Amino acid sequence: MQIPAEAVAATVLIEVVRISALPIKRGAPYPGRTVAHWAGDEAVNALTLIGSLPSGEQHRCGFSPGWSVRAYEESLDLALFEAAFCFSCHEIRMHGTSVPPALTTQFFDADTPPAQALLALFRAATP
Repeated sequence: MQIPAEAVAATVLIEVVRISALPIKRGAPYPGRTVAHWAGDEAVNALTLIGSLPSGEQHRCGFSPGWSVRAYEESLDLALFEAAFCFSCHEIRMHGTSVPPALTTQFFDADTPPAQALLALFRAATP
């Protein structure tokens, strides 16, 4: 998966959200409950894992993401980006102040070890 390099460098906090619905409008945050905050090494490791997700092909499910991550810089104002992950259709939708249009929709191979490790992190963070 491609994440804007400047966003990765500026991220100090990642918020993990268990998504409960799709946003009302494009570019709005995904609704759901915040289940974890990752900072320091946890944030770096998560971004490294997300960045290592191998590309994949689209599967059809209608996009029903289970989790998203929101990355914040030091001021903790607006999210640099939010990435929502659907492990059924292998799609990632990303938006935010640092996301160019070419990166808004990406596909990953959800059956690979990095994807399964990310899914395990999400599940472990969800009470």
